[in-house]
Amino acid sequence: MGQKKDLTGSEKSKIVRYLAEGCSSLKIAKLLKRDHRTIKRFIQNSQQGRKKRVEKPRRKITAHELRKVKRAAAKMPLATSLAIFQSCNITGVPKSTRCAILRDMAKVRKAERRPPLNKTHKLKRQDWAKKYLKTDFSKVLWTDEMRVSLDGPDGWARGWIGKGQRAPVPLTRQQGGGGVLVWAGIIKDELVGPFRVEDGVKLDSQSYCQFLEDTFFKQWYRKKSASFKKNMIFMQDNAPSHASKYSTAWLARKGIKEEKLMTWPPCSPDLNPIENLWSIIKCEIYKEGKQYTSLNSVWEAVVAAARNVDGEQIKTLTGSMDGRLLSVLAKKGGYIGR
Repeated sequence: MGQKKDLTGSEKSKIVRYLAEGCSSLKIAKLLKRDHRTIKRFIQNSQQGRKKRVEKPRRKITAHELRKVKRAAAKMPLATSLAIFQSCNITGVPKSTRCAILRDMAKVRKAERRPPLNKTHKLKRQDWAKKYLKTDFSKVLWTDEMRVSLDGPDGWARGWIGKGQRAPVPLTRQQGGGGVLVWAGIIKDELVGPFRVEDGVKLDSQSYCQFLEDTFFKQWYRKKSASFKKNMIFMQDNAPSHASKYSTAWLARKGIKEEKLMTWPPCSPDLNPIENLWSIIKCEIYKEGKQYTSLNSVWEAVVAAARNVDGEQIKTLTGSMDGRLLSVLAKKGGYIGR
C-alpha cells in the first residue's frame, strides 16, 4: 500500500467516522489503503488537541505602589496608563493590568474645552448671581459671536454605516477653507439677527462698534419703542473688543450704560443662554457630516437654521436664567453645565 504525505479532508472525515464505529487504526489503514503509521499519527494528533498557553506570572503591585499610581494619576490628567506607571518607576505591568488598576481610581475623559475657574473667578460668579437674582431676564438681550467653518467641528461627522458600506471620505483642503463670524442676540422669545461679520475683518473695538451700528442699531434697535429701549439690558461677554474703554464709551453714547449694560463674570460661557442657541444651529448645519464648498453656502445654512428656531425654543433658553443663577450659588461659583 502506498504511503502519502498528507491525508485529504475526505480521508480525515472517514477516519473519524470509522473510529466512531469502533474500527481499529489498522483496519482503517486497510480500508483507506493508507500506511498504518500515517493513520496512527493523525489519531494521536487529534487526541492531543491544542496545547494550553503557558501564561507568564504577572507582576504583583504593592499597596505602596498603588498609592504612588493614584498620586501620579491626579498630577497627570489625560496621561496614558504607560506614562503614569513609568512616572512611578513601575515596569513590567501589561496594559490590561494597568487599565484595570486605574479604573478603580480614575476615569477616561476628554480634555475640557471650558476655561479653568480659580477662586477669584468663582467669587465673581457668585457676586454676579447675587446681583442679578431679582432681575427680569425677559428684558435682557443676550449677545455673542460664533465662528462657523466649512467642515464643522472635528469629530462631528459620526453616524451609523450599513453593513457592506464604506464611510464617506470627507473633503480636505489647505488651511481649513476659512470660516464665517456670526453675531446674534436673543431676548425673551425673539432672535436678533443673525448678522454676518464682513470677511477678513478682525473685530477690534472700533470695528466691533461700527458693526453694531450697521447691523444691530440700524436694523433692529432703532425700530423699538422708547419704553422698550428704557427697560432693555444689554449683555455681552468680556472679549477685549467688548470690554474696552472705547466700546464702553461708545455704547454709553448710545444710551447703553450703567444698569443698562450688564456686568459679566469672567470665564462664564455656561451662563449665557445664547451658547445653547449656537449648539442648536451647529447641530443643524453639520448634521450627517455635512460640509460646505464656500463661505456663502455655510452662511446661508446658518440663516436657514436660525429661521427654524421658533420663539418657544428661545423663550426656554432665556427663561432658564433663574435656574442658572441658583445653580451657580449652589455650586459656590462652579460650572453649572449647559
